[in-house]
Amino acid sequence: MSLTDRVKQALGGPFMRAVGILVGGTVVAQAILAATLPVATRLYTPADFSTLAVFTGIIAILSVGTCLRFDIAVPLPLKDEDGVAVVLLSLGIAAALNLVLFVAVALFSTTLAGWLGHPELAPYLWLAPVATFLAGAYSTLQFWFVRRKQFGQLARNRVMQAAGSSATQITLGVAGIAPLGLLLGQLANSGVGSIRLGWRLWRDEQATIGRVGRHDIARMARQYDRFPKFSTLEAMCNSAAVYLPIILLSAWAVGPEAGYLSLGMYAMQVPMSLIGNAVSQVYMSRGPEEARAGTIGRFTTEVLSGLLKTGVGPIICIGVVAPELFRIVFGSEWTRAGVLVTWMAPWFIMQFLASPISLALHIQNRLVEAFALQVFGLGLRAGAVVLAAALPGAPLSEFYALSGAVFYLVYLILILNIVETDWKTTGLVALRSLPFIASWLVLGVAASFVLARITF
Repeated sequence: MSLTDRVKQALGGPFMRAVGILVGGTVVAQAILAATLPVATRLYTPADFSTLAVFTGIIAILSVGTCLRFDIAVPLPLKDEDGVAVVLLSLGIAAALNLVLFVAVALFSTTLAGWLGHPELAPYLWLAPVATFLAGAYSTLQFWFVRRKQFGQLARNRVMQAAGSSATQITLGVAGIAPLGLLLGQLANSGVGSIRLGWRLWRDEQATIGRVGRHDIARMARQYDRFPKFSTLEAMCNSAAVYLPIILLSAWAVGPEAGYLSLGMYAMQVPMSLIGNAVSQVYMSRGPEEARAGTIGRFTTEVLSGLLKTGVGPIICIGVVAPELFRIVFGSEWTRAGVLVTWMAPWFIMQFLASPISLALHIQNRLVEAFALQVFGLGLRAGAVVLAAALPGAPLSEFYALSGAVFYLVYLILILNIVETDWKTTGLVALRSLPFIASWLVLGVAASFVLARITF
């Protein structure tokens, strides 16, 4: 069977049906967020969004390690009892670590906020351990439903998360509670998701949970001990490579630059999350089977083909129209965020291609390479911001954006090497996607020309 036939078969098979379910839920969720974001940018200032960027960065860095990465091991055991044991192990570790973090933040919040360059965060830092635990719990529970292939539940959950987050931010924004409204909206997102999935797990799996004892949890901790040993630091370095530079930038840049950057990053995340996150979850659910069959390289190429055709073009289109679009949709004070989106487009193209298939490193048990890559990424991206800060007049945000493109290009090449993809076939797949990408580029240029002529 030719690669084209295999791609057509995949597009009509269970993989793409599962992706379609998740994408459907994400489309509705993103529509809710997109509809309320222009309201939020008029209720909150760029400085408020800068505070949110720092808070989100802290949560993002801590939350990926709060379960010691046992969350991503949930789909791996063959027996459901062992899968539940990993869920309980992951949740227990997250609770214990964040209890310690809560005590530390309660004692030293003023000092920590000063170190971050945002003393106004001090009264709100106690929310960080709560948000971190909820994010870890949500990740763990989400992987359980990935294991069960209950993608409809995840799709519905995303809609409820978006509705809860948006309602919180808009309601508190109207009441003038800023920047707390933005922070609580962030917390509500993972809170709604984890509570709903946790209730469904308890309702559907009580019998299985009852069969799991302490010795089962301990056995799973030993069996998957490579995840805390290697994957935790790797994941935290990966997240820190994205968010630590933003924290540094917020402290060093003049004005609310981090606020502009965070809004621009969110806008670029929309086309990525519509497909990329859905593909990632389904890739993880099917990837172990493909690896055992020795076909993960071919499978990864098929997935990459779909990503090239469906996501790269929209990202380019957004990058072209962003400066004018942001001026119209969010207000003239947010034009700078649109300019930054243009600079970030190459970064998010590479990330869109690499991230959904990055779990191949875990499936292939190549955790050492994954860790080394994330350390490289952290050094590259944080170093780019430090270098820009040291050079008179250098644009911090632009340096940061370009470093992201370099990192994810290296990341993508490493993944394709590890799964032993056929480079000739991969090259043909990329060439065949060019007409799709070119059509989106033309659309972006035309739209930008029209939007430039709209004034208020």
